[in-house]
Amino acid sequence: MKQIFYGADLFDGKNILKDHALIVENGVISALMPVSKKPHDGEAIDLSGGTLSPGFIDVQVNGGGGTLLNDDPSPEGIDKIAKAHRRFGTTSLLPTVITDSPKILDEALRAGKAAFGKISGVLGLHVEGPFIDPVKKGAHPAEFIRALTDADIKTLAAAKAGVLLLTLAPNRVSPDQIRALIDAGIHVSLGHSNATDTQAKHAFDAGARAVTHLFNAMSQCDARAPGLVGATLADPRVICGLIADGHHVAPTAILAALAAKGPEGIALISDAMPSAAGGPDHFTLQGREVRRENNRLTLGSGTLAGADITLLDAVHYALSIGISLADTLTMVTRTPARMIGREGKIGALRPGMPADLVHLGPDHALLGVYHQGICLD
Repeated sequence: MKQIFYGADLFDGKNILKDHALIVENGVISALMPVSKKPHDGEAIDLSGGTLSPGFIDVQVNGGGGTLLNDDPSPEGIDKIAKAHRRFGTTSLLPTVITDSPKILDEALRAGKAAFGKISGVLGLHVEGPFIDPVKKGAHPAEFIRALTDADIKTLAAAKAGVLLLTLAPNRVSPDQIRALIDAGIHVSLGHSNATDTQAKHAFDAGARAVTHLFNAMSQCDARAPGLVGATLADPRVICGLIADGHHVAPTAILAALAAKGPEGIALISDAMPSAAGGPDHFTLQGREVRRENNRLTLGSGTLAGADITLLDAVHYALSIGISLADTLTMVTRTPARMIGREGKIGALRPGMPADLVHLGPDHALLGVYHQGICLD
């Protein structure tokens, strides 16, 4: 089956192309070409304005639509989360399990392995903790934070299916352990850490190439103590996740990070909880109540407990603070794909890539989500 998408600008993963058509055959992109040269055979789909983008890629999704992975660490739970976010343009994601008991972590690893290749859009799993710094634990329960062992590395390596992204604290895990994780095919992200800039640099030199929710739950950048934030902003090898929701990071800090890293160095993330993507106003996180007030999620102590957004919300927020459409879309498509080693597979409109697409209107409202060229209801 051949489809010809035209009538909208095309964001190819880097640039916005005008007066171009996207050709899809059997759910796979086969060509981009000027509209004047588009074929006449096949199904012509006139988008009537707006922008057609690759589907969004979210590398940190704790939950959505009322489901939390820690509460339902199963393929069925992952499926519910993926479907909830797909309705808002996220066509690829990493379901994320946070610090919890060994039993929950083991079940989540098994669920991620079972879901990969069977549940649409699931790229693998993000394991956030438990090898983090209690000083910067955020909403993670202190009783389950622990040191990384050689046995843990073997367990994680054996459980890997697709992408396995592991958030850890570089002041709690040695460079040699990080190298062992990298050698096992695991992507290492630094976060929930009070590390010095030197400790962070040693971790980057050992192969860590990502940072989890920049600015949040980490040592900040001071003139004489640059911390994890400073080390991240200074290192062009590193891609950082960033929560753009108006609560986690101030607009000026987001713009400063963008000036330092460029859109190729920042992957917008949702850090979504069950309340996101149509979920309830309150839920429990490991026995603790989390409430939503003005789209802000907090524990009773006032600690932020994840976010109440989808990547579509992050796109709208980034645009609202003056970031260009091309830069914003780069940060939810090509950059997260590169962050987890999937560049060239997803995150761009290129021949050979799946036709997972998002159609935004002239006002950037969501008009359509396509999976392998098929519009989802």
